[in-house]
Amino acid sequence: MERDDVQVGQLLTRREALALIGVSGAAVLTGCTTAEGGGAKSVTLLPGCVVRPQQTEGPYFVDEMLNRSDIRSDPVGGAVKAGVPLALAINVSRVAGGACSPIAGAQVDLWQCDGLGVYSDVTDAGFTTVGQKFLRGYQVTDAAGAARFTTIYPGWYPGRTVHIHFKIRTDPTAARGYEFTSQLYFDDALTDVVHARPPYGDKGQRTTKNRDDRIFSSGGDQLLLAPKASGEGYAATFDIGLQTT
Repeated sequence: MERDDVQVGQLLTRREALALIGVSGAAVLTGCTTAEGGGAKSVTLLPGCVVRPQQTEGPYFVDEMLNRSDIRSDPVGGAVKAGVPLALAINVSRVAGGACSPIAGAQVDLWQCDGLGVYSDVTDAGFTTVGQKFLRGYQVTDAAGAARFTTIYPGWYPGRTVHIHFKIRTDPTAARGYEFTSQLYFDDALTDVVHARPPYGDKGQRTTKNRDDRIFSSGGDQLLLAPKASGEGYAATFDIGLQTT
């Protein structure tokens, strides 16, 4: 059963952020006590210091432990999923004490459907793909907190708008570690353009857009990618700040 997490919000101005994340988030927006003033001072947060809402993992997560940057292929047969290429960089930071710092060594998992709305290694009412592992994989963040993937623009399936799932684990080998799970979304106008290209058209016109998606309504506007044209496809960067304590 799917679970919608409470919307956390985005760190904007102090007033906007407190309205979104509550009084308990005030420490994120304040610096250390100064010698002159004796009080906390406001700081300007970097782009990476953005707190995003968690969202449901959904029914299709499989912990395949596939350490790879290019997730388009099935590692068993080698077949590459057709679709518009998407280069995706996820920059992970830790938000603490009014500042952010890159988190190195975090495991970032990505999983999504293919151009026809099919996930790998699951049994569903409309398909069975057990044993296949296309469009799944993880990367470990580098010293700058970045994890980079090569994938495709996702397709669609009934009841959901177009999205990509991701999970961040700061200590994936520990019995108890910090875990953050959410989803990434796309502007509907861009999706209409992309889905006019093959292989997406074989699926027909999608039935659910962002405004109609129940999960998107729980903070999805803060999880939108802004892809830019790059070669035959697109490239996008997503910054996220984690409050790990």
